[in-house]
Amino acid sequence: MPTLSRKADHPINPLFLARWSPRAFSEAPIPERELFQLFEAARWAPSAFNAQPWRFLYARRDTKHWPAFLDLLHPFNRVWAHRAAALVIVLSRREIVSARDGSRTASHSHSFDAGAATAYLALEGARIGWHAHMMTGFDIEAAAERLNIPSDHRIEAAIAIGRMGDPNCLDEKLRSRESPNGRLGTRELVFEGPLPVS
Repeated sequence: MPTLSRKADHPINPLFLARWSPRAFSEAPIPERELFQLFEAARWAPSAFNAQPWRFLYARRDTKHWPAFLDLLHPFNRVWAHRAAALVIVLSRREIVSARDGSRTASHSHSFDAGAATAYLALEGARIGWHAHMMTGFDIEAAAERLNIPSDHRIEAAIAIGRMGDPNCLDEKLRSRESPNGRLGTRELVFEGPLPVS
């Protein structure tokens, strides 16, 4: 598994460096069993009270739901995402529903929990050669209406999933951005004690 040019500040599994978000996809189809391998990894993410608030709606390319999902993307994303093998819309349920009595309480961490599940999905994808590009550049209101998303769910993000392809399939502007980006240093993100006053 290539780690490309990324370097970690501390020893970590190379999988974390190999995961990135390409736009150049190969148009290889994803078998449903492999897509569900990614969803299976997401299923095991942690969540407050084990509420598992994430939901994933998906369409694979060349299936009946694909045009509707692709049409939700902003033109900037549609121009490259049409080569993806699958498009996924990530939701989170805003309330925790008690398994005991059906009572509902607001969930403080529903988005955080859905983000953890999405990270698991992306890491499993990278492990088996499928890359996930998360985005918020899509019509959220249209997604809510066209995909029957109830008001007690938050639409978090869209994900394009595919095998990496030739960057020459992208226009020049996107091609110049087609490489893993870096990160702030650990010491810029982590502090012992209170957050320093800037």
